[in-house]
Amino acid sequence: MHPEVDAYISNESRWKPELTVLRRIVLSMGLTEEWKWRKPCYTHAGTNLILIHGFKESCALMFCQGSLLKDPRGLLQKPGENSQDGRLIKFTSVREIEALETEIRTFIEEAKAAEDAGLKPAPRTTTEPVPEELKQKLEESGELKKAFAALTPGRRRAYLLHFNGAKQAATRCSRIEACRARILAGKGPHDCICGHSQRMPNCDGSHKRF
Repeated sequence: MHPEVDAYISNESRWKPELTVLRRIVLSMGLTEEWKWRKPCYTHAGTNLILIHGFKESCALMFCQGSLLKDPRGLLQKPGENSQDGRLIKFTSVREIEALETEIRTFIEEAKAAEDAGLKPAPRTTTEPVPEELKQKLEESGELKKAFAALTPGRRRAYLLHFNGAKQAATRCSRIEACRARILAGKGPHDCICGHSQRMPNCDGSHKRF
């Protein structure tokens, strides 16, 4: 048991009983408890399998490669509309957790078996269209074009989602220009660029304290 996880759960004002039960179940399945991204993280054979979260309206058990799991009852949800691999189950009471304990254990066993078998989710595909404004910027700057092509698929997709989220061409252009330095630095839109984040490589807002 990790001391920082002890502290995290002890200081949780809203979901302490629920997080305690989730932790008990996960630890009983032979996973290794670690502290990553300021959250309890559970690994198997050195791979991240599960995160435990406490949100405002619920707590959750997050399966990092949940898309690999069989889910006949439809219990697993995507964390966000654009999520690809992660899946989670949300809870608002200990009773809910206990009612699904058998299913939780089955999911964990499947996640461990998938890791042991070397299974991986299908390669991520970028289905987002490249906006015309970005095409033009890339053609105008060979350096920018090379840097954008060198980004990981996930970072490229995140940028395309960000740019395409703007309805006006002028707004798309301003977003592209605002992200130019990040792209040239090989960073994604949510990556830390100041070095102060406690959740590297992601930005967690720590820069606001400096």
